[in-house]
Amino acid sequence: MEKMQFKKAINASAMKVYETMIGKETFKQWTAVFNPSSDVEGGGIEGNWEKDSKILFIGISKEGKREGMVGYIRENIPNEYVSIEYIGILDGDDELTKGPIAEAWQGFENYTFESHDGVTTVIVDIDVNDEMVDYFRETYPKALDKLKEICEDVERVTTPL
Repeated sequence: MEKMQFKKAINASAMKVYETMIGKETFKQWTAVFNPSSDVEGGGIEGNWEKDSKILFIGISKEGKREGMVGYIRENIPNEYVSIEYIGILDGDDELTKGPIAEAWQGFENYTFESHDGVTTVIVDIDVNDEMVDYFRETYPKALDKLKEICEDVERVTTPL
């Protein structure tokens, strides 16, 4: 397991970045970089990532099988910080949370939102399975670029000129 960190400065308020990052439809857009069918299920009432709620990050594999991560929201301070603890993986409709396969994926993914003068820096601290380090090193910055694009497009649309 390797600890990795990624940062991205986004020209939008912390509230806008936070809401775009966890919003059901916008989540699918920025995480499509990881898997084009990326989606999220759970997260508490109305899927708002409530503290201690179970959450599934899912996608469809190239073979057409449902797969993903099983986690819990351990902290959610709107516009400031979100912490997700992964406890295992999703294999079809089965949640694997015990044994060596699950253990290889257990860890945290934390998002910190730091805002200064209308620019929000998203800091992602994530525990990465050794086999996925190169993939995340290449893919996570692209996902954050997509998040930036969505936030800044949304910010231009909602901010009066």
